[in-house]
Amino acid sequence: MDFKNKVIIVTGASSGIGRACAEEFAKRGANLVLAARQYVTLCEITADLEKKYGVKAVAVQTDVSKEEDCQLLVKQALATFNKIDILINNAGLSMRALFNEVDLSVLKKLMDVNFWGTVYCTKYALPEILKTKGSVVSVSSIAGYRGLPGRTGYSSSKFAMNGFMESLRTELLKTGVHVMVACPGFTASNIRVTALSKDGASHGETSMEEGKMMSADTVAEIIANGIVARKRTLIMTGQGKLTVWINKLLPALADKLVFNHFTKEKKALIK
Repeated sequence: MDFKNKVIIVTGASSGIGRACAEEFAKRGANLVLAARQYVTLCEITADLEKKYGVKAVAVQTDVSKEEDCQLLVKQALATFNKIDILINNAGLSMRALFNEVDLSVLKKLMDVNFWGTVYCTKYALPEILKTKGSVVSVSSIAGYRGLPGRTGYSSSKFAMNGFMESLRTELLKTGVHVMVACPGFTASNIRVTALSKDGASHGETSMEEGKMMSADTVAEIIANGIVARKRTLIMTGQGKLTVWINKLLPALADKLVFNHFTKEKKALIK
């Protein structure tokens, strides 16, 4: 599939994987609707992409946890381009706190952004994507296949996202719409810096070695190639694939391996 003149909505486009996706799609000739809460940053990104690649890009200030914002995002896309080919549900939050200590509002916030943000954007974009026989893509995580300690809200939201996408894919099986779940491995981005602590404040620091992780640019390239190939699921690392299979075949062993892995992170929550 040629991305030239395709219209692509990317949520969470002001940083990390979302920003890298915007760059990758612009490089391949797509026109973009970029959504995030950081409007000034989005405007800078759209201006840069238009100048570098000669595409058209529009910034839309969007909080995906608000249904009306998601509806307006789709309306703006249609007002600007008159069609939607691809939706990339990328906006997301993480957390780092033990369930026994966390304020429940943290879990609700993660569900509102990670799960409901995906549902809202998909609900309003889908009628247009049905017309173009395009793609609905959600950026999930291995945490959506295997629960991770200290990330109860994050894992729950990604499990919910995966179930939603699987149901949607089955509903749309005969329509020509492509539905894909992308699961990067640990990716160098600011998601761990902005991860919510037990009281809902941002951690402000990462708990892992960012330099050893895959880059957001690599993830974006894999996602773009996955759309071209109309892949069903992208699990992007060997460690991720192994985790999924061990969790299916030897779940008790997976418990121990995951526990041991997370005892080694900085300021570990479990010991």
